[in-house]
Amino acid sequence: MSDSPNPIAIQKFLGGIDYPASRAQLVSKAEDSGADEPVLEALRNMPDREYNGPDEVSKAVSGGA
Repeated sequence: MSDSPNPIAIQKFLGGIDYPASRAQLVSKAEDSGADEPVLEALRNMPDREYNGPDEVSKAVSGGA
């Protein structure tokens, strides 16, 4: 039902980022890693806060903020 990108695909584009990281830092890292538009859009739509690790990012992208 959801057309959100796969969390594993998102993490691929965030490899090497230092946590905690803000939403803006996550989007920037994904852009620098060549993420496609669905991944970037999913990151941009997350709540604007600090994320402490990949699990928090995955939850936010899937709507579990």
